[in-house]
Amino acid sequence: MTLPLTLSNNMPNMPEQVGTDRVLIDQARAGDEAALRALIDRYEPQVAATVVGMLGPGDEADDVGQETFVRFYQSLDKFRGDAALGTYLTRIAINLSLNALERRKRQRWRFWSRDDEQAPPEPSVDGRDEQATSEREQAVHAALDQLKPAFRAVVVLRMIEGYSTKETAALLEIAEGTVLSRLARGMKQLETILKDEDLYD
Repeated sequence: MTLPLTLSNNMPNMPEQVGTDRVLIDQARAGDEAALRALIDRYEPQVAATVVGMLGPGDEADDVGQETFVRFYQSLDKFRGDAALGTYLTRIAINLSLNALERRKRQRWRFWSRDDEQAPPEPSVDGRDEQATSEREQAVHAALDQLKPAFRAVVVLRMIEGYSTKETAALLEIAEGTVLSRLARGMKQLETILKDEDLYD
């Protein structure tokens, strides 16, 4: 299956980029705002692809993307470089996106009548900037929105961001076998959802 979304072109683990990241991080720690801006500019597309894949385009994704870099800035002095910066930022973005999805779930239940025995409906793409993406991409985001967060995170990292199984497992702190299982189940669900839209290749 080919998802009609563009894979990330960022390769955060390239040796030369990791080297320049370390220089920029040291400069940013010393108060160099230009160095911090350079790091944000370098990784903003990667973070944006992650949060949009998880949440769909719109204000919520923008807020989570910004919060990702706020968290990075706040932890700048504690960042030891055990993981590549791109990996570190992606992990923050995924965790914040999962938190946002949990808030969505709580809000749906909060406003749902307790007297109604049916479960609340799954969220649609309302509130998102539908003009920002093509109809095809909107359909895929809507389909992703119907996946369980655990499946969605794996599909986004593997199929949209292009991370390997090993990298995805490290980012989500789960076993590689769990990544493969969730990916298979998530892609099967997407296939079922997208077949009705003639978007399954």
